[in-house]
Amino acid sequence: MAATTAFKGAKSSRWRRFVLKPFVFVQFFFGIGLLAIALKQFRRKNTHPAQSPELIAKDWEILYYRIIPFRAISRAWGWLTNCHLPVWARRPLLGLYARTFNCNLEEAKDGNLDNYSCLAEFFRRKLKNGVRPIDSASAVVAPSDGTVLNFGRVTAGMMEQVKGVSYSLGEFLGPAYWRNGPEVQPAGQTELEYEKSLLVNKDNDLFHCVIYLAPGDYHCFHSPVDWTVNFRRHFPGALLSVNPSIAKWVAGLFSLNERAVYVGRWEHGFFSMTPVGATNVGSIRVYADEKLRTNCTKWALPLPYYDRYMGPTETDSDEIPLHKGEIFGEFNLGSTIVLIFEAPKDFEFKIRPGEKIRMGQPLHVTGSSVKQEAAAH
Repeated sequence: MAATTAFKGAKSSRWRRFVLKPFVFVQFFFGIGLLAIALKQFRRKNTHPAQSPELIAKDWEILYYRIIPFRAISRAWGWLTNCHLPVWARRPLLGLYARTFNCNLEEAKDGNLDNYSCLAEFFRRKLKNGVRPIDSASAVVAPSDGTVLNFGRVTAGMMEQVKGVSYSLGEFLGPAYWRNGPEVQPAGQTELEYEKSLLVNKDNDLFHCVIYLAPGDYHCFHSPVDWTVNFRRHFPGALLSVNPSIAKWVAGLFSLNERAVYVGRWEHGFFSMTPVGATNVGSIRVYADEKLRTNCTKWALPLPYYDRYMGPTETDSDEIPLHKGEIFGEFNLGSTIVLIFEAPKDFEFKIRPGEKIRMGQPLHVTGSSVKQEAAAH
């Protein structure tokens, strides 16, 4: 028996030596690397003024940041938040979450915390009828609750992520062949040419708006206009944090992350709405698109993106007509919505960067031609 015990002890010791020690070393050096990046960024902030290009992450820093297993972490978080909570634990745990993130329980359709069986259910809570009135006079309304990160006119195929940090329209949407089926992207096409290729009416301009949903916000997203969806492109991507502080640091953040780009037409031409995934928000659900599967392993979705045509000629799918304010989908926890759309040149936004907005409120100045044309209809 003593010999058997010694043998088992030796096996256990060898297992620790060959498995645990390398893991500890990886953790140690990985932690040191992240600490080095943090210290370097801290020194940059003390040396350079706010919004300085020097504060944007270098390529090697982004590469190191992306090594963190955010997708596995997000799946683990998803499993944890879906764990059944005993009734006695619901009020203290969910109440703590609600107080921490300033959730307004008075707006919830069900304000009794005892009725939510898990944290994920509370994340996806629905609101009472009437607490988010849809502005009938506005052609474009906020698709969700959240904070405005940035908005404006698309310039030479580039969009501002936050002030001083831009990203490419073409990289975010991918090849623009959703109108007539698969085509080869023209060789050498510039960012400006790509932008112009999206316009249905060449007298219009492209505009964009980015809204960040915090953990305490209402997590469903709605249609901001009357439009018809006829194409979806799913980028498996990464699941980096989309917190505003990270958005100021990582250029092209939204083009790196998992996202589902929905493309269609509204009264002025091109319109797209993109829910973007993030750390602990791998699960994006779109009610009219049951085929969408997010936060899968790289082995399950190895390609850069996956297209689905929803035109009336498709045998397995139909276009998705959406009315302004109609519920479209939901996030688990919080993330980002990116709107990119075509509108008359005099379109003006009615919002400010950093402003807290609520689903259904107007996004544009009602004196513009967009409003006048909407009223005419």
